This record gives sequence, C-alpha cells and structure tokens, in this order.
Amino acid sequence: MVLKKILTLCCCKEPKWASSLDLDVEETAALTTVYCGEKPTVDIVAIHGLNGHAIKSFTAEKTQNFWLGDRRMLPRDLRNSRIMTFSYPASVAAVFGRTSSDTFLQHATTLAQELAADRSINGATHRPLIFICHSLGGIIAKRALIYAESRKGKKMEHVHALFVSTHAMLFFGTPHNGTSRANLASYAQRVVSSLLPSKVVDTDSRLINALKDGSEILQEITDNFQPKMKRFNVFFFWEQVWEQVKTDLGAKYDYIVTESSAAPILDDTERAGIRAEHRHMCKFASRDSPGYPLVAATLIRYSEEAPKAIARRWSEAAESIRIMRKGEKDDIVL
Repeated sequence: MVLKKILTLCCCKEPKWASSLDLDVEETAALTTVYCGEKPTVDIVAIHGLNGHAIKSFTAEKTQNFWLGDRRMLPRDLRNSRIMTFSYPASVAAVFGRTSSDTFLQHATTLAQELAADRSINGATHRPLIFICHSLGGIIAKRALIYAESRKGKKMEHVHALFVSTHAMLFFGTPHNGTSRANLASYAQRVVSSLLPSKVVDTDSRLINALKDGSEILQEITDNFQPKMKRFNVFFFWEQVWEQVKTDLGAKYDYIVTESSAAPILDDTERAGIRAEHRHMCKFASRDSPGYPLVAATLIRYSEEAPKAIARRWSEAAESIRIMRKGEKDDIVL
C-alpha cells in the first residue's frame, strides 16, 4: 500500500498537506514543488531523515508552519527560486518483521533520476542546485551526487548534470561519521510511539545498522564523497550543546548525532549549532526562531553566488565533454 499524494502541486500557492502522518504506509519516492518563483534562478531540494516526512519534517508542530513553502518564510527570502521536497521510504516502524530492505544506493539513485528528469523537462538542467538535508537525508544526497558524477555517458548526461550544477549543501544533524545505534533506535521508537503506540521499532533495520558508529557503508560514502566536496559550498549544523535541548530518549537525554559527527572540521566548510533537539532542528515556527536567520542568510548568499559559479563550471564541463567526444570518435576511426 502506498501513501497518496499529500501536497497540492501549484507553484506560488500555499501548500496543503494531511493533518497527520499515517505510519501504516510507506511514503513513496516523489519530488514535489512547494514554491516556484516567476523566473527561478536556483533550485532548492529538501530531503528528510530517518522516519521523516517530506512535509512534516520541515513543519513546526505548534504553529504548523512549513517554512519551505510558507510565503512569509523562505519564499519571501528567495523569491526567484524553485523549492522542492523529496520523499522516500525511510520508516523503521515494524509491523510484521523487518520493514526496511532499501539501500542508500536505491534511494540515492531514485533521487538523482527523479530530479534529473524533472529539471530536464522544465528546461532547468543548467540551473544552480542547493540541497537542504536533515539527518539521513544528507547521506542520501551525498550518495546521489556520487552516482550523478559517474553518469558521464551520452544517455545519462542529464543525470551527470546534477553534479555539475550543485552549488551548495546544508546538512542538519547528518551523521557523517555515524551515531550510537542505541540512541538512534530509542529516538525512532519514541517518534513512532507518540503517533502509533502499538508499533515497535525494527532495531535490526538496515537503515539503522547503516547509520551506526563504524558503519562500512557510511565510511565508503565518505571516502567517495570527500574528494568531490571541495566543489560545493558546505554548511554543517548540529544539535546545540545545551543540556535542555538534548533529545528525550525516555530513560535519558542525549544527542542523536554528536557535533563531531554532524559537523566535522574540514577545510573550506562552515559550521554552526542550532538550539534545538534533533527532530526539531530543521523546523522553524517563525522568522525569529533560533537558527532561521542564519539558515536564511546562508541560503540567500549561496543563491546569489550560484549563477556565476555554475555558469563557469558548465563552461569547463562543456570543454571536457568536447574533448571526451573527440577521443571517442578517434577511437572509432582507429
């Protein structure tokens, strides 16, 4: 059973979504436009995390303010943008045994192919691209760009274009170096229990195992992505180091993703803490919410820099493609 579309697709209008998330069904992979300016100069794609939701993960619970689509929030700051969300099956709620056999590659490949097709159809292949990633969403985005970079063949040029056009990535609590499996499982169970008390978390889920400390999958993604990361503007956000905002895990309070994992100290990257627990660090109730002014200012800066930077990168890519095509013709002649 699949989740029905919950968002009314209509550029420049306020989005509408269901009042509650039904965890009885898995969210299907889908790319949804939540705002579109008259002449967009940049695409922004938001990706939710583990047990997350394309809309709910970015919606303040008390005010129901969806800052990505509310025209008083990000669309007001980035009028000439197109803002999208990407949904994918990331549930760890177990009903009949293990629920998640999906791999990072499957999710990442779907993201890359869906986004590439959408941008091709809308004549936006060369448009600058910025990712907003919460938790697991950051791992999916990194893997998608690794995949896109490798698609250099003529039939997959529209997918490779994602790599060329990506200008910046904002990571919110992404476990780049893994996290405590026990804390992650406890956190997921509390999220599920608050909505569906009868359900239990599948602690053997492949998604949870892949995110734990020492994960070989995470290490492989990091090893493949880090050499490419210097091409992008990167901003790391972590759960602020304040006792009162640690996540309630039931028997204790702790961080879901530590600062060292969420915001590794790397050259030419930016980093900052957000005074909120893991689940709420990418939810902003108003323009004055902790973290929003910095996030908005960063996105504005990146968006202003992007067109010139990406135009230069496409010029370089065109020359590289020309040389590659010439080499292919020479091989055929020989």
